[in-house]
Amino acid sequence: MIHIVFETANIEALSKAFELDETIRGEIIEIKDDYAVGPIVDIYDTYGYQQRRDWWKAILEFTPYKEQTDMVNDKLTVHQLIRRLEGVVADQELNAVSPVEEEGVEKQANHEVDEVWIWMGQNQHDVSGYYWLMSQLKNYQGKIQVLYLNNLPFINEKGLIFYPQNLFEIQPKEFLKAKKLARPITLSEFEVDPDEWKKMCNENAVVRILEGGKKLLSKEESYYDKELLTFISTDFQKVNKVLNSAVNKMKNKASDVFLFWRMHKLVEEGKLAFQGELSKGWKEVEVRLSVQEAL
Repeated sequence: MIHIVFETANIEALSKAFELDETIRGEIIEIKDDYAVGPIVDIYDTYGYQQRRDWWKAILEFTPYKEQTDMVNDKLTVHQLIRRLEGVVADQELNAVSPVEEEGVEKQANHEVDEVWIWMGQNQHDVSGYYWLMSQLKNYQGKIQVLYLNNLPFINEKGLIFYPQNLFEIQPKEFLKAKKLARPITLSEFEVDPDEWKKMCNENAVVRILEGGKKLLSKEESYYDKELLTFISTDFQKVNKVLNSAVNKMKNKASDVFLFWRMHKLVEEGKLAFQGELSKGWKEVEVRLSVQEAL
């Protein structure tokens, strides 16, 4: 069994659940890109893929994640997954399998996978990743299960009912309840869902938000600006402090990287002002509202 998640924090949460229920223990694979933002036109073609990588390189400039584009290769991850769904693959192709000790030796082993569980929280990051991934797996219908925690109540650490947006918010013991949601992606979904994703790709907006269910909406790149500005005052504040507050408190969630990019744009538009050495990264920079924005 293979479990697929769309955020690093979800790996730890799911791993802890394995300790409580061996029947769901399996390898966890992460789809690392955030397909809820950025260009996605022709995303499965070389040109579209490279266009997206170039966009991310520009976005990650001056952030602590500058080298991250070299660590993200979801195309390779899916290639490896498909080979495993089909049967035998080389050990050194697998992220979770020990590499061959003898250099240059391609050791073959049977790593055929009978079942893949795709875990989704109720957020645009996971749903966008789901669309991107499942659109490539139609030939394996019957082996692909989905678990979508859509408007489902869980119990938090204080014993209170809440509706999680992300998998990592769920207690390990609550995953035992969540596993009952696993169901095969139907043939109908393999027809309809890729069309929904194709529509998003053709619209090629910079932002995608979750309207409800699995319905995504395309939005302009400035979509988060109004809410972001509420976390910035007329006094200079550390950028990383503002980003932490915004990421944790914004109603409509966005990553710190994307929000920092929007700060850049708002500085260019004269709505914000930076202070500090940007070349040293955002930790060395402060931000405030511009005079005209404060009035």
